[in-house]
Amino acid sequence: MMMDDDTELVNISDQKMEDASTENPAVPQADPHSSDDSAGSDSDSEDEAESNQQIETLESELSANPYNYDAYVQYITLLRKTANLEKLRQAREAMSATFPLSPSLWLEWARDEASLASSGNVSEIVMLYERGLSDYQSVSLWCDYLNFMLESDPSVHGYTSDGISKMRSLFERAIPAAGFHVTEGNRIWEGYREFEQGVLATIDEADVEEKNKQIQRIRSIFHRHLSVPLKNLSSTLITYKAWELEQGNDLDIGSDDLSKVSQQVAAANKKAQQMYSERAHLEEHISNKDLSDTEKFQEFMNYIKFEKTSGDPTRVQAIYDRAVAEYPVSSDLWIDYTVYLDKTLKVGKAITHAYSRATRSCPWTGDLWVRYLLALERGSASEKEIYAVFEKSLQCTFSSFEEYLDLYLTRVDGLRRRMSSTRISETLDYSLIRETFQQASDYLMPHMQNTDSLLHLHAYWANLELNNGKDLAGARGVWDRFLKKSGGMLAAWNAYIDMEVHLGNIKEARSIYRRCYTRKFDGTGSEDLCKGWLRFEREHGNLEDFDLAVQKVMPRLEELQLIRLQQESTPVKPPAGLKEHNSQKSTREKRKAGQNVEEESLAKRQKRKVQKVNEVDVEGQSATVSSTKNIKAENGKAADSNKEETEDAKPVKPKVYTDECTAFLSNLSVKVQEEDIRKFFSDVGGVDSIRILHHKDTGKPRGLAYVDFVNDEHLAAAIAKNRKMFFGKKISIARSNPKKGKKEFTRRGNDGSGNSKDPSQIPEKAKAPLGGETVGEKQGHEVQVKGKNTFAVPRNVKPLGYITPKPSADEPPKSNDEFRNMFLKK
Repeated sequence: MMMDDDTELVNISDQKMEDASTENPAVPQADPHSSDDSAGSDSDSEDEAESNQQIETLESELSANPYNYDAYVQYITLLRKTANLEKLRQAREAMSATFPLSPSLWLEWARDEASLASSGNVSEIVMLYERGLSDYQSVSLWCDYLNFMLESDPSVHGYTSDGISKMRSLFERAIPAAGFHVTEGNRIWEGYREFEQGVLATIDEADVEEKNKQIQRIRSIFHRHLSVPLKNLSSTLITYKAWELEQGNDLDIGSDDLSKVSQQVAAANKKAQQMYSERAHLEEHISNKDLSDTEKFQEFMNYIKFEKTSGDPTRVQAIYDRAVAEYPVSSDLWIDYTVYLDKTLKVGKAITHAYSRATRSCPWTGDLWVRYLLALERGSASEKEIYAVFEKSLQCTFSSFEEYLDLYLTRVDGLRRRMSSTRISETLDYSLIRETFQQASDYLMPHMQNTDSLLHLHAYWANLELNNGKDLAGARGVWDRFLKKSGGMLAAWNAYIDMEVHLGNIKEARSIYRRCYTRKFDGTGSEDLCKGWLRFEREHGNLEDFDLAVQKVMPRLEELQLIRLQQESTPVKPPAGLKEHNSQKSTREKRKAGQNVEEESLAKRQKRKVQKVNEVDVEGQSATVSSTKNIKAENGKAADSNKEETEDAKPVKPKVYTDECTAFLSNLSVKVQEEDIRKFFSDVGGVDSIRILHHKDTGKPRGLAYVDFVNDEHLAAAIAKNRKMFFGKKISIARSNPKKGKKEFTRRGNDGSGNSKDPSQIPEKAKAPLGGETVGEKQGHEVQVKGKNTFAVPRNVKPLGYITPKPSADEPPKSNDEFRNMFLKK
């Protein structure tokens, strides 16, 4: 008979778990000291009230956060203490649904239920043990499971043929799972042997053949036991010799001599003893209680590495199982374990079971779910089983959206392979792939917009629509939907074009070029696309197509080159605070030199005023513009080609855009930078310039900005993003209204509200001309022009924005272009 401090595995059928209520606090107990004084009762009442209060507190915590592992453990402990069986069962089920329970928690749960079980619900307790073993392999849990079966299952302790077969199957499952545990595996082997001896005792003495057959079965278990490197093998050898002596075979029980033992058994035992000696120091290290968790983990990894070199997969699995029981939430350990199983076992229930345990212990690790799906596919699992795992994985929370993308792609890969395979009996429809892609696109687009990873997903999708779905319209729809969201990605346009070219659809490819050649892409993307169109027409189009492409592309290329030259020549802007300081200093100096200013000629003052109008922006941001001389030269070019040749050495002014293609942004976060706004509109494209407004006094952002677009098409697409989340706030996007721009202009003589005073209210002194100027004009308080599109004003024209008596309501205000045209006509 084998006895153990923790679990007794032999002859327990005659020990009816006496005083079960004493061992299990979950069982209500009668108070043997009911006649004690009232002081003890008062103390118990206080303890019970305190426990109930703690239970209520923990229930509130778990209601708010059902993923609080420690709170669950405390809650279950208190419920066991108060013997609240119904709540205890509910709490355990809830925790088991959320977490894999430790072997000790499963052992406690199973023992509580077993102490209350009747012969009618043995199967429910068996299910508990099986659920526990599916989480972690534990020697103690296995022994307790086997003990329960020996005592509670009538067919087992009655030694019926079904009961004997059932127990042998359990023991054979327990040996690879727990029988190779170097320090505790003896408990499984001894229990197995003792059970078979019990079977031997039930065989009739007259049935010699059956009796000898059973004796040989017990001898075989001894031989197998002696060949496994376990602790105290010498004691096992003595037990074996004693048993053989009972069978009439003297093997020299008083010594360790193996001369009388069969040569095969002796060699196996000698090898096992040597193997144990090699592992003894490793066992000491992992059982050292003075080590930190990190040090102990490293000792386990050293042990695993040693077992891998031995080349025995069963032993490697055994040490991995011991390690994950100690460190159940180490994703790196689980990945290492499952990778080893994939390489050694390739397929089988052991692999899928290991992945099931791994994803249950570390559900936040996307790589484990991906490997799980692949393992199921290798094992020819059904579509129902694979889909169930896939759906479960999507309910988990991962650290990055790339992990979700990997899951979706793995699912699609598997569907594609199984659809083309002749080895599976299931018939899979292509709609499964389309639905998976659509689900992936809908979920990932808001989080991975304009990324190469999402582009590859849609390229894969379009390719499968063509090749597997045989649906050209579906493939085009994939690209069209993607470009609506990520139109700023040059690679996406090129991929769409390449698809059409590969299919021989030259006309469709040309139409795509026409859709996107005016878009603005990062870096040299815009130029590359234009050049790509010309190369496309050279290779696939006729002369007419090529000429038309040149007609459209060349102006665009020139425009892009001019913009780049301007950007390269534009000096670095000084900090806002410094510019404001210099501006204030300049104003003070001008006031001090007021007398000298009056002596200057009218022509010089007018020239300086015209230059300043072009340099001042109403938002406080400077814009570099051409001088009056350059503008005159530009006007001369339109009238005289000879004069244009004389001005070639001067910088050419690039095309500018009016306020009618400007979007006004409000409710911006103060953390937003110009590059952030550009990225926000990257899917729209066509962003020409960005101006973020700042407070004049503090220099801090005001949460407002103007964004100039190259045309109305891009502006309309930008306005469509109104009320979208940007830096945690819903921004407002509206078209900048030029009609309201006049309210933005300010000049000396306006009242504090920004409205011009009536001319009749201006004092005569202020109206008196000084060389043709008012006092306000003399002092340099010129008009501030709002927007990017500014230009120098000739001397004989009032500054743009100057407010004379208001026009009639029927006359609309003139735009910047209209003023320019009026000037050119003159």
